[in-house]
Amino acid sequence: MGNSWNWLLSFPPLQWAKTHIEGRLIDALRCGPIPAHVALVMDGNRRYARKMRLETVEGHALGFESLKGILEVCYKAGVRYVTIYAFSIENFKRSKHEVEVLMDMAKNNLLELCQHGDVAEQYGVRISVLGRRDLLGDDVRKVVEQAEDITRGNKRAMLNICFPYTSRDEITTAVASLVEDSERGQLSTEQIERLGVQDFEARLMTAGTPPPDIWIRTSGVERLSDFLLWQSCSPTTTIKFVEAFWPDFDLWTLLPIVVEWQIGQLHRHHSGIFSWYKS
Repeated sequence: MGNSWNWLLSFPPLQWAKTHIEGRLIDALRCGPIPAHVALVMDGNRRYARKMRLETVEGHALGFESLKGILEVCYKAGVRYVTIYAFSIENFKRSKHEVEVLMDMAKNNLLELCQHGDVAEQYGVRISVLGRRDLLGDDVRKVVEQAEDITRGNKRAMLNICFPYTSRDEITTAVASLVEDSERGQLSTEQIERLGVQDFEARLMTAGTPPPDIWIRTSGVERLSDFLLWQSCSPTTTIKFVEAFWPDFDLWTLLPIVVEWQIGQLHRHHSGIFSWYKS
């Protein structure tokens, strides 16, 4: 449905019906296997704004409202980890004005997620910002650290915000850290010879987070855009490209993706929905 329908759903009876139906759908999802980790490339805010004849900043603002809605759906359903691609290092090539607007929005949005009664507190979500903080202004870094400090004690779920980030930068940074440790003598010859995948993954920014079960990109563009390239190579990761622009992405768009993933899991385990539910 998305933001395009909000004017209609603002009528109280329809709003109540929508909320009730969505709650039942999330309950139904919980009867099957639930992905531990969902990764999201939130693409299409600017194109959505152009389509709806809005200012670009309004498209980004509506995108944030969609994010909050999707986070609630995921955490209500039992998803433990959500990773979002909030800002690519490459986005610094956009106009200075747009970058400044996005940074201001990032500060406000981070603080809003941490507000009393909002997503982080309501669902026990710890926020972790992954990326090149040295590229951020002091004011933005201060808010990032504040959001992480506020939510540090939350243990039920995790929100990884990639900002500013690219996967190639993450991988090269991990390799560089291994090389530096070797040059400093912190790794013996024997340790170097025995280095494996787990040793490398422990150096990634996502260390401690399992590979994505479902990786989703909106807006109909079919490319990975330098997001979780290593992590998404896992044989258990399902990659999905959807046509909806990010502001229109909601439960009704996510639902068929998760159901398809659940069916695949049940086939893989040679079990039915009821046997999984009983377990």
